[in-house]
Amino acid sequence: MGWVLASTSPRRKALFAEAAFTESDFTFRQVAPDIDESHHDNEPAAEFVVRLAKEKARVGLTLCNDEPAAKVLGSDTIVVMGEEILGKPENINDAKRMLTLLSGQTHQVMTAVAVTNGAITLTRLCQTRVTFCEISAEAIDAYINTEEPMDKAGAYGIQGLGGCFVQSIMGSYSAVVGLPLVETRELLHEMNQIELT
Repeated sequence: MGWVLASTSPRRKALFAEAAFTESDFTFRQVAPDIDESHHDNEPAAEFVVRLAKEKARVGLTLCNDEPAAKVLGSDTIVVMGEEILGKPENINDAKRMLTLLSGQTHQVMTAVAVTNGAITLTRLCQTRVTFCEISAEAIDAYINTEEPMDKAGAYGIQGLGGCFVQSIMGSYSAVVGLPLVETRELLHEMNQIELT
């Protein structure tokens, strides 16, 4: 009945361990699911991120053939500005475009979490409003030169140097980092209770 995190992210690994601190004898291992993260035409952002979390959990389960009673958690985070979904930047120019777009504006960060044991899949969606201060072109260039933005949705990491641009948040800080603690803890407890009945 071991838990598996379908992510190799060190941030999600740390948050998953924190979320489960009240679960007795909690241990987990990590697997790296490879899924198609393409956005479908006319797919609402909330449905998109929930679908990706579910697919990561499902594919993660297929990587646990050696563990018959595995329970897998998958998660995905997207940044939404207006109607545009901002994924990881494709290159430096794309990162610069995203950060310029976010400067002085409020955007949404959506993080979905899914847990599955193969028979049952449970999900949660956490939405957080993040407001950026005005960022100068020089500050954007300096931030991009650190390379921190290049593997982050929306081209910034709130837990790193990108936090310097965050004026305020309304919602879950841990969800913006990559895994909402309250919702994840609820899902772990709910899945464990289901398996006990």
